Amino acid sequence: MVSKKILALSSSRTENSDYLETALPYIKKLIGSKATNIAFIPFASVDKDYEEYAFRVGIALKSLGVTIRTVLPENGKSVIEKTNVIMVGGGNTFKLLHDLYQLNLLNIIRDRVNAGAPYIGWSAGSNIVGKTIGTTNDMPIVKPESFKALNLLPFQINPHYYNQRIKDFNGETRDQRLEEFTKMNPGIPIFCLPEGTGLQLVEGELKFIGNTSGVLFYKEKESSFTRKEINSRTSLSYFL
Repeated sequence: MVSKKILALSSSRTENSDYLETALPYIKKLIGSKATNIAFIPFASVDKDYEEYAFRVGIALKSLGVTIRTVLPENGKSVIEKTNVIMVGGGNTFKLLHDLYQLNLLNIIRDRVNAGAPYIGWSAGSNIVGKTIGTTNDMPIVKPESFKALNLLPFQINPHYYNQRIKDFNGETRDQRLEEFTKMNPGIPIFCLPEGTGLQLVEGELKFIGNTSGVLFYKEKESSFTRKEINSRTSLSYFL
């Protein structure tokens, strides 16, 4: 049985680091040292300058000796099927999923990853790894065919996670919003990824990566709501 290889990162930067700088060791470990062609999916970008987006990614990954091929509306199926690795950048999650549905690429990506092609995503690219995009922080600037995502991991992801109470602000905090999701969707965990953290799945083992603690939200149908900190020593394979 082929094992999936997934790297779902919260963000492309950590504090003042260069673009994808802190992600490089994790990316290198996931893809190995062989010559690699990467299909880069840029559709989370609202500006639609997809080649420029891919160029920035290529510069960031130059030290790895990889080749970046841009997935465009006219060539998406061919590029994804003919490259070794699938990489999905950040931006707006609703636009990303909208475009993947419109271009009929969702099943193609899922099939390639299930067949062993490594998947690397950050921000919106991580959001779509889970069951749905129902725990994204983005605004619904466009309506996708469905909120159902790749479902490569059987839970929800919340990148760019932070929970802060702001003086004189009367709206809900991030934790309150995520707790609302668990109440309406009991039995579905949410993994919350602060900047500089992520989830790594290799050889059937799911790990939380990064130097900052993440948070797990969970509620069984008949149980109370649970909020639990997770770190690199926490075994998460149980949730697979």
